Amino acid sequence: MGPGVGPQDPTTVEGRPALASTDALRAKNGGKSLVAQSSVGIMGAGSSAAGNGATPKMARGAGTAPACSGGRSRGAPPRPPWALLALIAALAVGPAAAQQPPPPAVVAVPAEIVDLEETARFNGRLEAARRVALIARVTGTLEEIGFAPGDQVEAGQVLFRIDPDTHATAVKEAEGALRAAEAAHALARLERDRKAELMDRGSAAQAVLDVAEAELASSAANVTRLTAVLERAQINLSYTEITAPFAGRIGDTPVDIGALIGPETGPLATLIQPDPIHALFQVPTAVYRAYQDALAAGSAATVGAVVLELAHGREFENPGDVDFVDGAVTAGTDSVRMRARFDNPGGMLLDGELVRVTLSAQRAEGELVVPQQAVQRDIRGAFVLVVGDGEVAEQRRVDITRTSRGLAVVTDGLREGERVITEGINKVRPGDVVDATPGTGG
Repeated sequence: MGPGVGPQDPTTVEGRPALASTDALRAKNGGKSLVAQSSVGIMGAGSSAAGNGATPKMARGAGTAPACSGGRSRGAPPRPPWALLALIAALAVGPAAAQQPPPPAVVAVPAEIVDLEETARFNGRLEAARRVALIARVTGTLEEIGFAPGDQVEAGQVLFRIDPDTHATAVKEAEGALRAAEAAHALARLERDRKAELMDRGSAAQAVLDVAEAELASSAANVTRLTAVLERAQINLSYTEITAPFAGRIGDTPVDIGALIGPETGPLATLIQPDPIHALFQVPTAVYRAYQDALAAGSAATVGAVVLELAHGREFENPGDVDFVDGAVTAGTDSVRMRARFDNPGGMLLDGELVRVTLSAQRAEGELVVPQQAVQRDIRGAFVLVVGDGEVAEQRRVDITRTSRGLAVVTDGLREGERVITEGINKVRPGDVVDATPGTGG
């Protein structure tokens, strides 16, 4: 122990302050707050010596620097007070940092037995039961348009009216010509009768009577011809009003009132009958043969056998009936053209719309199913994550025979009622404890 240096402080090691426990520091400082006494515990110049009855002295050869009472090396800088505060903070947050994260949240759906028919899906296109392009059959100025584009129109409703004056004049002209021909025909008959009477009296030669007979026949033919001219003029006059041949929905028109239109103008508008509506689709020959076998065995039907899925993913509420199968195979695709008829009272289905067609090839039977999104695959095959005892996730290998309407049919590896994870799969590994929320089936 050097001269002028008090007894060795138990909180120092080799002349440097040692990190003491909280209790030791508290005891050293008389039970006072560590924060309040931190400067004493760290700076401590002369405090230990005073506590041991020693008087602080200057170390020999140390110039003017006082010797540290705790055996601190001469010339060592005092430890700052924030070092102890950092230690206290580390001890305080240690338990919180050791807390475990909550289990991952997932959605689990029980495997269930449902009546699920065997189906096949194809792309199809809708086609209205009746569709007609309205074309002007006579030439004239358009006077009236009797609808707004997209209207529902009734059978016989006037859609376009063409200026009738020219065609009405043609009717009058034909009527006049016909009356003149009828008068000439009546005169020819009288002449023939006179010639026949003179012939009977021997006052006229046979040749005169023959001429009268020919003139009568010619006048009769002229009457027939002019009758046809009149009828044609009347028909043309009727064509100045273009009416709806059936009730339906009419599209837009490219012409305006005042335009000169005629047969060369092309379609003035298109009228369709949307109810009922047909779905046309191509079926591979193998599927068609299987469907025909199912029909023969009584396990499939044509009524209500087709379901439509629309562009936004929803199914159309009314099932359709197969009402047409083409008699020839399309060579390029080795498929058969089929058609299904759907009731479409609200006009929800649109002519020309692209749809997904599901054909039921077998009647519904009870099968164990899970939502299709629950099934994962790797190089070993299909598997699902099952929520088992203790809410622990378990990987389960399964056999999937087919999928239909968003459901996967499971034939092995799963029992009814077992819960499979459908959402949050990417957050879970086998053996993890999960927070499973009940979901609904596909």
